[in-house]
Amino acid sequence: MNGTEPKIEIFKPFGEAFELTKKILFQPFDLGKWCVIGFAAFLAGGANFSFGFRFPFRGGNWNFRSSSYASSGGAPFLQGEHMPWWIIALIVVVFLIIFLVVVVLSWIKARGVFLFTDCVVHNRTAIVEPWKEFRPEGNSFFLFKWLIVLLFLAIVAVASLAFILPIILAGKDANLRNVSVIIGLGLFCAIVFSAAIVWCLIAHFMVPIMYRRRCRAMLAFRESVSLIMTYPAAIILYFLFLILLAIGCGIIGCVTTCLTCCIAALPYVGTVILLPIFVLLRSFLLCFLRQFGSDYDVWAGVQQSEPPPLPPSDEPPPLPA
Repeated sequence: MNGTEPKIEIFKPFGEAFELTKKILFQPFDLGKWCVIGFAAFLAGGANFSFGFRFPFRGGNWNFRSSSYASSGGAPFLQGEHMPWWIIALIVVVFLIIFLVVVVLSWIKARGVFLFTDCVVHNRTAIVEPWKEFRPEGNSFFLFKWLIVLLFLAIVAVASLAFILPIILAGKDANLRNVSVIIGLGLFCAIVFSAAIVWCLIAHFMVPIMYRRRCRAMLAFRESVSLIMTYPAAIILYFLFLILLAIGCGIIGCVTTCLTCCIAALPYVGTVILLPIFVLLRSFLLCFLRQFGSDYDVWAGVQQSEPPPLPPSDEPPPLPA
């Protein structure tokens, strides 16, 4: 970045993102282009599948003691007998399969965010080329996220002590125990919520920085922290505005799902239908970051075969000497 203080705005980059979204998706409209970019957006954020399991005892209406299963004796291990070895093995196998699926989906998403960012930056429908090109950055981001998961679990364990210790120290005093539960639960929620918010703030800027500089996740992490510490007011305003956008986009998504008879709720199909929302939010992030200098401008140095993706500056051209 140069030595001058950049002017950080919120609405101007949003307007640029809106124009960029129109350019990518509607000028001209191409269904095939929508499907390809929608696939990239699906890999970036739509790989979180929802398995709609519904349990018969949901809501507390199912009483285990009064059920025919319990009256018939139930499972032997529920009556104090040892659990059969094959049940333990089955539980372990199911857990490992679920864990493996989660890891694979996390890896796909870590690569997909770079793929989707590349589609927006270059206004193109390439899939294979950027998937290979950003393999080092995607793998680095994937491993770093799992390192953060382990760190977050450690924070949760420490926060659990803040919840459990006051209860233990309260002893048998019922009033003191109730106060301890309230205080401990408040501390637990505050610590976990604060850690989650801090990570979301930092990770939000990491992918564009890694895309621009072709750096590893640790360097992007430090750059994100430095950026937030240097411009806290502007970034807080950005995230507040982003929250409003997310609420509005959520309402649009719900209405679209109802109008399409839940077709928009289907994986990938819904991403394609709601693609303007995904492109707008990604473009807004990239346009906002480019205000901090060329080191954060993902379009800096990009070879354009057509006019630049963003509207020209309002500043008048320099006068000839």
